[in-house]
Amino acid sequence: MDDARIALITGANKGIGLETARGLAEAGMTVLLGARDAGRGAAAATAAGAVAVLLDVTDAASVTAAANRVEDEYGRLDVLVNNAGVLTGWGRPADLTAEDLRAAYEVNVFGVVTVTRAFLPLLRRSPAGRIVNVSSGLGSLTLLSAPGAGIPVMSYSSSKAALNGLTLAYAADLRDTPITVVAADPGLCATDLNHHTGTRSATDGAAVVVRAVRSGSTARFLGADGEVPW
Repeated sequence: MDDARIALITGANKGIGLETARGLAEAGMTVLLGARDAGRGAAAATAAGAVAVLLDVTDAASVTAAANRVEDEYGRLDVLVNNAGVLTGWGRPADLTAEDLRAAYEVNVFGVVTVTRAFLPLLRRSPAGRIVNVSSGLGSLTLLSAPGAGIPVMSYSSSKAALNGLTLAYAADLRDTPITVVAADPGLCATDLNHHTGTRSATDGAAVVVRAVRSGSTARFLGADGEVPW
C-alpha cells in the first residue's frame, strides 16, 4: 500500500470532480476516481493520474462493491469527496412535482448518505479522516433569503440545503473522532450541470474543493472567498 493519503472522489469523470482528482493527485495523494461508467472513468483516471473505481452513488450494490475494493486494495480511506451531483427540475417551484425533487435528492442527498455510510469504516482507520461534501451557495438559506435573491431552482437548492444539514450532522456525530467534515462551494462553474453557463472554470471550482480537503477544519461551509453562510 502507498504511504500517500488515499482519496476517493465520487462523480469524478468530468467537470469539477475530474479537476479535483487532478489537483489531489498533483498534491501527492493516491486518488480513486469514482465514476458510474467504466469506460469514461478509466479515460478520466488516465488523464488525472488516478485509479478508476466503478461507483454509482444511487446503486447500493455498486457502492458496497467499491468500498470492498478499497478495503481489499488499500485497507483504509483518508479523504472522501462527495462530489456527484445533478441539477434536475428546471422550472418555477410552484410547477415542480415531488418526482422532480426526488431525482435530485437521489444523487445529491441519498447518494451522499449511502456512500458516507459505506466508507466510514475505512475512514475510521485513517489517522485523520476527511469528508468534503461539494455543495453550493444555492443551498445557503442565508443567501437564498437575502433581498433580491430571486427564485431558486428548488430541486437543486433544497437538495444542497439538505446536504449542508447532513454535513453539520456528520460533523457533530464525529466530533470526538479524528474525522472532520466540511461543505465546499466551488462557485458557479461552467460544467455540464448548468450547460456551461457558469462564470468560473471547473479548475477554479476544484481549487476550492482541494483547499477544503487540506484545511483541516470541521463543520464549516468553505467557498472561494472564505466562509459561506449556512
